[in-house]
Amino acid sequence: MAAPCSEDPSLERHFKGHRDAVTCVDFSVNMKQLASGSMDSCLMIWHMKPQSRAYRFTGHKDAITCVNFSPSGHLLASGSRDKTVRIWVPNVKGESTMFRAHSATVRSVHFCSDGQSLVTASDDKTVKVWSTHRQRFLFSLNQHINWVRCAKFSPDGRLIVSASDDKTVKLWDKTSRECVYSYCEHGSFVTYVDFHPSGTCIAAAGMDNTVKVWDVRTHRLLQHYQLHSAAVNALSFHPSGNYLITASSDSTLKILDLMEGRLLYTLHGHQGPATTVAFSRTGEYFASGGSDEQVMVWKSNFDNVDYGEVIKVQRPPSTLATSTGNLPEVDFPIPPGRGRSLESVQSQPQESISMPQTLTSTLEHIVSQLDVLTQTVSILEQRLTLTEDKLKQCLENQQLIMQRATP
Repeated sequence: MAAPCSEDPSLERHFKGHRDAVTCVDFSVNMKQLASGSMDSCLMIWHMKPQSRAYRFTGHKDAITCVNFSPSGHLLASGSRDKTVRIWVPNVKGESTMFRAHSATVRSVHFCSDGQSLVTASDDKTVKVWSTHRQRFLFSLNQHINWVRCAKFSPDGRLIVSASDDKTVKLWDKTSRECVYSYCEHGSFVTYVDFHPSGTCIAAAGMDNTVKVWDVRTHRLLQHYQLHSAAVNALSFHPSGNYLITASSDSTLKILDLMEGRLLYTLHGHQGPATTVAFSRTGEYFASGGSDEQVMVWKSNFDNVDYGEVIKVQRPPSTLATSTGNLPEVDFPIPPGRGRSLESVQSQPQESISMPQTLTSTLEHIVSQLDVLTQTVSILEQRLTLTEDKLKQCLENQQLIMQRATP
């Protein structure tokens, strides 16, 4: 393990409450909540504030495979082996709407950055896009020839990337609904895929124990890592774009320095396969889950910066190193600019237009309340439909009784 940048990552908390393997984790945008799904069919909402009681949501009829908070943090999507997707309001009531999304297990759910649409992936070999509000089906992407394990929107919402058991990663144009490119370098099932925060690169994990990074503009393989001794089940980019964390069936988590193209840390915490991992929205923390039924929260420590500023500074992907140093699998030349520190990037002038903090807060509050209000309307509509069905059934039964009573 390489010498640390500041301190080593540290295990801050671990949550026990699931009764079977943990399959997925995700932080809310404000870091107040951490959601986890499990083979036990339950969705847990853990509160990061100490001594706060967790919420246990029930509704799915089979294992939960995926969870994702909406950009506002006021909605939470989950997918299940019961073939449905549920949209929850993550408060003490735990209310949700449910829709039959696929004809087989739902493996992946992900909100678009504008919060208006949701992409799902399934064992029925399809990727589907839905409107978040009222969960209206929009379109389907159908070129995979085996189970689709994962699908994600790009940060700008224009592209979708999907990973499949057909050993391919496919890049799709959301507007034209066409497959832009298929990446075929994996030697086995591709378990997970995600976009670099800049949107110009993707990383994919596979059952062949590897992680690969491609440029989505040139489709060139930039990096190839074979560091795990078993399948890589999940990965997550640090919001700065400088680091990548992976979770593997070899029970370890590994943190990679993408600028140097090398392994930084190997973390041992789970007993048995590490099944899922995710950075918080600022990168200050990351969470992992495993077949040991535990959810662990780690403090990153390895990037000594102001985490509140990290999201504003995403390294241009052209500076990503294409050499993995001591990793023999990669022999690409190293481009200029390799290894610039994050601090040097932060010192560059930002071109963003500032907005008064009070106005920003007010707008965010309005958007969040609209999310909750729309979801509440959807819940009431579902209840009304159920009530109407029950009334119709009662009327039919009453008519039947009257017919039988008539001489």
